[in-house]
Amino acid sequence: MDKSTGFLDKKINTSSVVQRVIDNLTMAMINKELKPGDKIPTEFELSKSFGVGRLSIREAIKVLVYYGVLEIKRPEGTFVCKGFNYNLINPMLYGIILNDDDSYDSIKELRLIMEIGVIKLAAKKCTDTDREILKQKLGNLKNALSDVTNTEYIFEVDNDFHIFISEMGGNSIMDKINSLVRVLTYDIRYKTSYNMVTSGKIDRYFEAHEKIYHAIVNNNMMHIEEIVEDGYFYCD
Repeated sequence: MDKSTGFLDKKINTSSVVQRVIDNLTMAMINKELKPGDKIPTEFELSKSFGVGRLSIREAIKVLVYYGVLEIKRPEGTFVCKGFNYNLINPMLYGIILNDDDSYDSIKELRLIMEIGVIKLAAKKCTDTDREILKQKLGNLKNALSDVTNTEYIFEVDNDFHIFISEMGGNSIMDKINSLVRVLTYDIRYKTSYNMVTSGKIDRYFEAHEKIYHAIVNNNMMHIEEIVEDGYFYCD
C-alpha cells in the first residue's frame, strides 16, 4: 500500500484517540482506499502513520472487529470484512434503544414507511417464480392459522412471508435496513400476531396478508398505504 497518499497521511491530534483511529479507518473504507477483502496495514504501520500509540490502534481494531467491519485472520493479519454481518446492526440498534426520546411512535412510522417501500419494490421486480413462492408462503400462513394454540409458529410463518417480500426486491441495502427495522419492531409485531390469533380474529389477520399478496402479484399499488396500515392492528 502506498503510504504517501490517503488515510495513512492523517495525523491524529485529539484526546479521543481511539475514536479518531476508527473514524480514519472508516473514512478510508467510504473513500474506497480500503475495500472489502483488503488487508489493512499492521499495528506498527498504522501507529507510525497516524502518530498514535499501538495500544490505541489495537483498541480501535477491537471495536471494528466487534462491529463486524474488520476480521482478524491469524497469522495473515486483519482484513476488511466482505458482505453483511449482523454485528453491524448492534451499534445502531443500541443507539435507538438507549435514546432518551420516546421512540415507540417513531419506530411504528419507520416500519410503515419501510414496509410500503419494500412492497412496492417487490411488486416492481416480481417474477413468476417469486409469485409462486409467495403464494406458497401465504398458504403456509393459512395452514398455520388452523392451529391457533401454536402462536409462536404462526408468528414465525408470518415473519417468513414478510422476509421473502423484502428479498424479492433484490436490493441488498434496503433488505439489510429492513432487517434492522424488523428487529426493532419484533415485540410490536409479536404482540399484534398473538392478540389477533388469541382473540379469534384470524380471518381478518389472514385477509391483511392476502391483500398484500394480491397487491404484489398484480403490481397494484393504488391503495397499498391503506392496506399496510390497516394490517397493523395496534389498537385491536
